[in-house]
Amino acid sequence: MRRPCLLYQSDRPIPYLTAWQWQKELVAERKQARREGKDLPDVLLLVEHPAVYTLGQGSSLEFLKFKLDEPDIECHRIERGGEVTHHAIGQLVAYPILNLDHHQHDLHWYLRQLEEVIIQVLAKFKVTSQRIQGLTGVWIDNAGQTQKIAQVGIKVSQWITMHGFALNVCMDLTGFNRIVPCGISDCQVCNLNQFVPDIEFVKVKKAIAQTFGEIFNLEMQFQAIG
Repeated sequence: MRRPCLLYQSDRPIPYLTAWQWQKELVAERKQARREGKDLPDVLLLVEHPAVYTLGQGSSLEFLKFKLDEPDIECHRIERGGEVTHHAIGQLVAYPILNLDHHQHDLHWYLRQLEEVIIQVLAKFKVTSQRIQGLTGVWIDNAGQTQKIAQVGIKVSQWITMHGFALNVCMDLTGFNRIVPCGISDCQVCNLNQFVPDIEFVKVKKAIAQTFGEIFNLEMQFQAIG
């Protein structure tokens, strides 16, 4: 039987700090349940955020092209791995809260599975994508130029996951001009709608949820955020 996974999604943008706190609460609940000999379902949050920048726990400030105290820019250092990235409306962000006791105790495997979700979703829209050796995320060859379409950054504590991946669907990419994305000086980014002009955001969310369930052998159970 497939393990249950609660799927939360919203039609409105969720502030970054709200989603971050929610993740921490879900992780804490699952750690507590384990101590009590109980098991809670896995969770997948699918959200959009208003414009925000996040720095991984070891990320260097040299990859920012702005000052942290600039009043019109929201930026947070968080506990995931990886360097600085950017979220904004039109980007689909996925936060899996998985108990890897029921999957694999292998972070490399987990990262590759997240990338595989994105690769398979893009293939459903007839877009070919790839991994790059030594890097995380998913990339596309666009007219001979390798561009990043999805970012991956995770945190795993006591084999409970948080943070996850972000797929650029139809976002304003100019926000990436204020950082060195993922700490890669020549990194170029792209949107899915550059390759599928009539793409519908809701269809991408549906494809992500379905494919995530297939890859991780989960039964997705829709839950309304409100």
